[in-house]
Amino acid sequence: MHMPIQGRSREEIFGLLEGAAERDLDWRAGGTFAYTYHGGDDVEAVAKHAYMRFLTENALDPTVYPSLLKFENDIIAMARAHLGGDENVVGNFTSGGTESCMLAVKTARDYARATRPQITAPEVILPHTAHAAFHKACHYFGVNPVAVGVHPKTLAAEPAAIEAAITPNTIQIVAGAVSYAHGIMDPIPEIGVIAQKHKLLFHVDGCIGAFLLPYWQKLGRKFPPFDFSVPGVTSISMDFHKYGYCPKGASVLLYRSKDIRRHQIFACSQWTGYSIVNTTIQSSKSGGPVAACWAVIQYLGEDGYMRLAKRTLEATDIILSGLRTMQGIEILGEPALSLVAFRPRNGSPFVLLDEMRERGWYIQPQLSFGASPANVHITIRHDNLEGAPKFLNDLKSALTATEARGTVLPEEAIAQARALNPKDLTPELFGAMMRRSAGKGTAARNELINAMEPGVREFALREFLNELYTPTVGDR
Repeated sequence: MHMPIQGRSREEIFGLLEGAAERDLDWRAGGTFAYTYHGGDDVEAVAKHAYMRFLTENALDPTVYPSLLKFENDIIAMARAHLGGDENVVGNFTSGGTESCMLAVKTARDYARATRPQITAPEVILPHTAHAAFHKACHYFGVNPVAVGVHPKTLAAEPAAIEAAITPNTIQIVAGAVSYAHGIMDPIPEIGVIAQKHKLLFHVDGCIGAFLLPYWQKLGRKFPPFDFSVPGVTSISMDFHKYGYCPKGASVLLYRSKDIRRHQIFACSQWTGYSIVNTTIQSSKSGGPVAACWAVIQYLGEDGYMRLAKRTLEATDIILSGLRTMQGIEILGEPALSLVAFRPRNGSPFVLLDEMRERGWYIQPQLSFGASPANVHITIRHDNLEGAPKFLNDLKSALTATEARGTVLPEEAIAQARALNPKDLTPELFGAMMRRSAGKGTAARNELINAMEPGVREFALREFLNELYTPTVGDR
């Protein structure tokens, strides 16, 4: 495919854009339990106006666009107040939870280089429920991830296991408030004691939970402390593009002090161009996300967020109550917030996912790992409230269908996948395995990958994506 010889009209382009989106997930309809967070048409309109107004402003240099610097400083001030920080707490606006988590690890590495130069092979302790973004950070920044198991029933991080994993090379501990996969609150105060005892940085991943938790506390739910009120917590990540209902590209990373945050900042004077100094991974970046985030916060305010939080709490209570009464469903752990993982007691969770997709619901598959068996995940939002009864009724129907369908792949194929070693799986073999599962729905593909050991899975997932992103063939 080549660039068009002649430009198209605006109307034709707009039509092509709408046509391209026809098969996309309809996340505004209330049938989606992942990826998107819809604050309402009015919130979306405010966000789009602010985003487009500052779309072309470049947040690279805060001295050139003081408006963007003001927006960021305002957002950080509101975030630190929301998370119990004092006047010493500082932070920065990032492109999302992954960048926030990666920067937390990068900062810990550079902090250790400055304060503990004897460490040449730094380690970060990650419970099995820690987000994959931390593994990505370790991969990118040359840090060794030290994985520790979680409680087999509660799926919460275990302080004793974390402390046992500490070595002279440990630079940071990570825990969740709450963990994404199961919505479990890790014991932050207990881990904070361990971090202080061993003089380690302690990052709380609040990307999905930290914004909503304080509102649920005001609505009467009880949670153990998880924020800067906990001694030992040195940094917290929190996304605004989740339960803050801002457009994608809106997260913050907060530190207890500038003494820690300065190790996040990158500066370079070893070239002939303009001075480079960045708080985040990106240099040039649109001012749209930070302006839209600021605008949405101003528009909703505490009362608006409380209203949405209350609806989310009501939707969660309805759905959790319904799940607990279904004999064929097992909920994993005891969800603290609006994230729930469950599985059918009989049949494949991946078949259940396909059955729900056929009924108009999108839920996420989660592969087995450690104490967590293969399951499906839902992130409940305020706009799931009205549809919650229908969701539960459809789930009952889908569960019956799942139990009747049984396995989607022969045991021979599952056994072959289970026996693979990373060195055995070539692109050709993976392609052949995918072709054998073709035509049997996404359940077959998920079952096949779930049977593989994690190292093999990662190869398979890379190959799958490597094939998916293939340049378009054809003319203009």
